Amino acid sequence: MAGDRMIENYIFKTRVDNMKSIYIVLSQTKTYPARAIRFYTHEPYAHASIAFDEGLEEMYSFARRGIYNPFNAGFIREYIDKGIFGRYGSTSCSIFRLQISEQQYDSIRNEIEIFNQNKDTYSYNYLGLIGAAFNIPIQSKQRYFCSQFVAYVLEQSGIEIFDKNYALVKPRDIRINPYLATVYEGRLSKYRTHKKKYQIA
Repeated sequence: MAGDRMIENYIFKTRVDNMKSIYIVLSQTKTYPARAIRFYTHEPYAHASIAFDEGLEEMYSFARRGIYNPFNAGFIREYIDKGIFGRYGSTSCSIFRLQISEQQYDSIRNEIEIFNQNKDTYSYNYLGLIGAAFNIPIQSKQRYFCSQFVAYVLEQSGIEIFDKNYALVKPRDIRINPYLATVYEGRLSKYRTHKKKYQIA
């Protein structure tokens, strides 16, 4: 895909020994719900995920649990080569790095583990998604939409990078966030290949 590129943001290049990195992924598939959201918001991405590693081997979000039923949705672990992402190889994405303290990193891990241990009790916050469109925060401890989930986990871990209620955070708030460093834009299916080429170069 034309335009695939690795991007180095030198503002974030300085490494501090006690800092860790997490990654936030915005993506856009060709599913009907994703197309509808993009049509309504006029934004390039409809979905948000959070990952613990640069290779996106461990990535989480709120989305459909299977491939075909968008209404069977909740907390899931995502894979860039399986499920919806595996089916739609043309999925576009932007990947962002956020540097945080070890304590914040451990806190996020604990938060995700809570979700993981109780994953069957969570469902997708469809009403919250509509509320966010009208700037009305609709919160539930058992229901989240994707970007709301990402913002909630960060907030619970003491990471305040959004100037609004977590229930109102949309993919756009992630895309334009000054605390996030863009490391890749392009097809999600090509990300690991580009990352390897960039590391070699």
